[in-house]
Amino acid sequence: MAGLIFITGASSGIGQALAWRYYMAGFSLALVARRTAEIEAWAKAQGIGAERCCVYGADVADVNSIVVAGQLCLKQQGVPDVVIANAGISVGMDTAVRSDLDVMAKTFATNNLGLAATFHPFVDAMVARGSGNLVGIGSVAGIRGLPGHGAYCASKAAVISYCESLRGELRSSGVRVVTICPGYIDTPLTQRNRYAMPFLMQPEQFADKAFGAIAAGDSYRVIPWQMGWVAKLLRVAPNWLFDRVLSGRPRKRRINET
Repeated sequence: MAGLIFITGASSGIGQALAWRYYMAGFSLALVARRTAEIEAWAKAQGIGAERCCVYGADVADVNSIVVAGQLCLKQQGVPDVVIANAGISVGMDTAVRSDLDVMAKTFATNNLGLAATFHPFVDAMVARGSGNLVGIGSVAGIRGLPGHGAYCASKAAVISYCESLRGELRSSGVRVVTICPGYIDTPLTQRNRYAMPFLMQPEQFADKAFGAIAAGDSYRVIPWQMGWVAKLLRVAPNWLFDRVLSGRPRKRRINET
């Protein structure tokens, strides 16, 4: 066997595509999501047997829940070779609306604290072994703040910074920290967007590129490559130009907004 991979948010979209890509490369799977029935049905439909796949029910926004899932993986399957903190939410917000502050808190709990809690059970075990890959899924949206996306953009900027900090902490341990920043990927998170999504990529294509980046030992990769150039332009664009380009752009849908 090639190894073991632990993936959160594995019931659909990017997480499911990554699970399949790693399975096809010979990895055993440790798959985590709130909706375990969906993962189990998918694994059965793909002909993936219990000897190659364990499913763990957890909500990454609940620290104890995801930590326990990681501990169960260590006990039942051993130390993973790759841990991908993929679970995330993306909801629009309006700071003037009180209830949207709760949306922001939920976004940070899932996208940031949940990511750190996903890594937590495995750090000491990977360091003791002297190898492993901790992979955080960021976003191009973490490069600059987009109108109506305050919670999501801020959370993904935090993912990028957090992974950079962790990479420095583990630099001499043999454990690699990888930041993958997707552009627009055709998943349930993006399908309700009401604005143009340049260079839209299918989840399977993304998973193949991410697999290659992790295997190559990249510390940071934007996928697809075209969005990498967009990210570079966003970093250097002066505020007046950035604001003008974004002027009038539709905002991301808020909860219950049609």
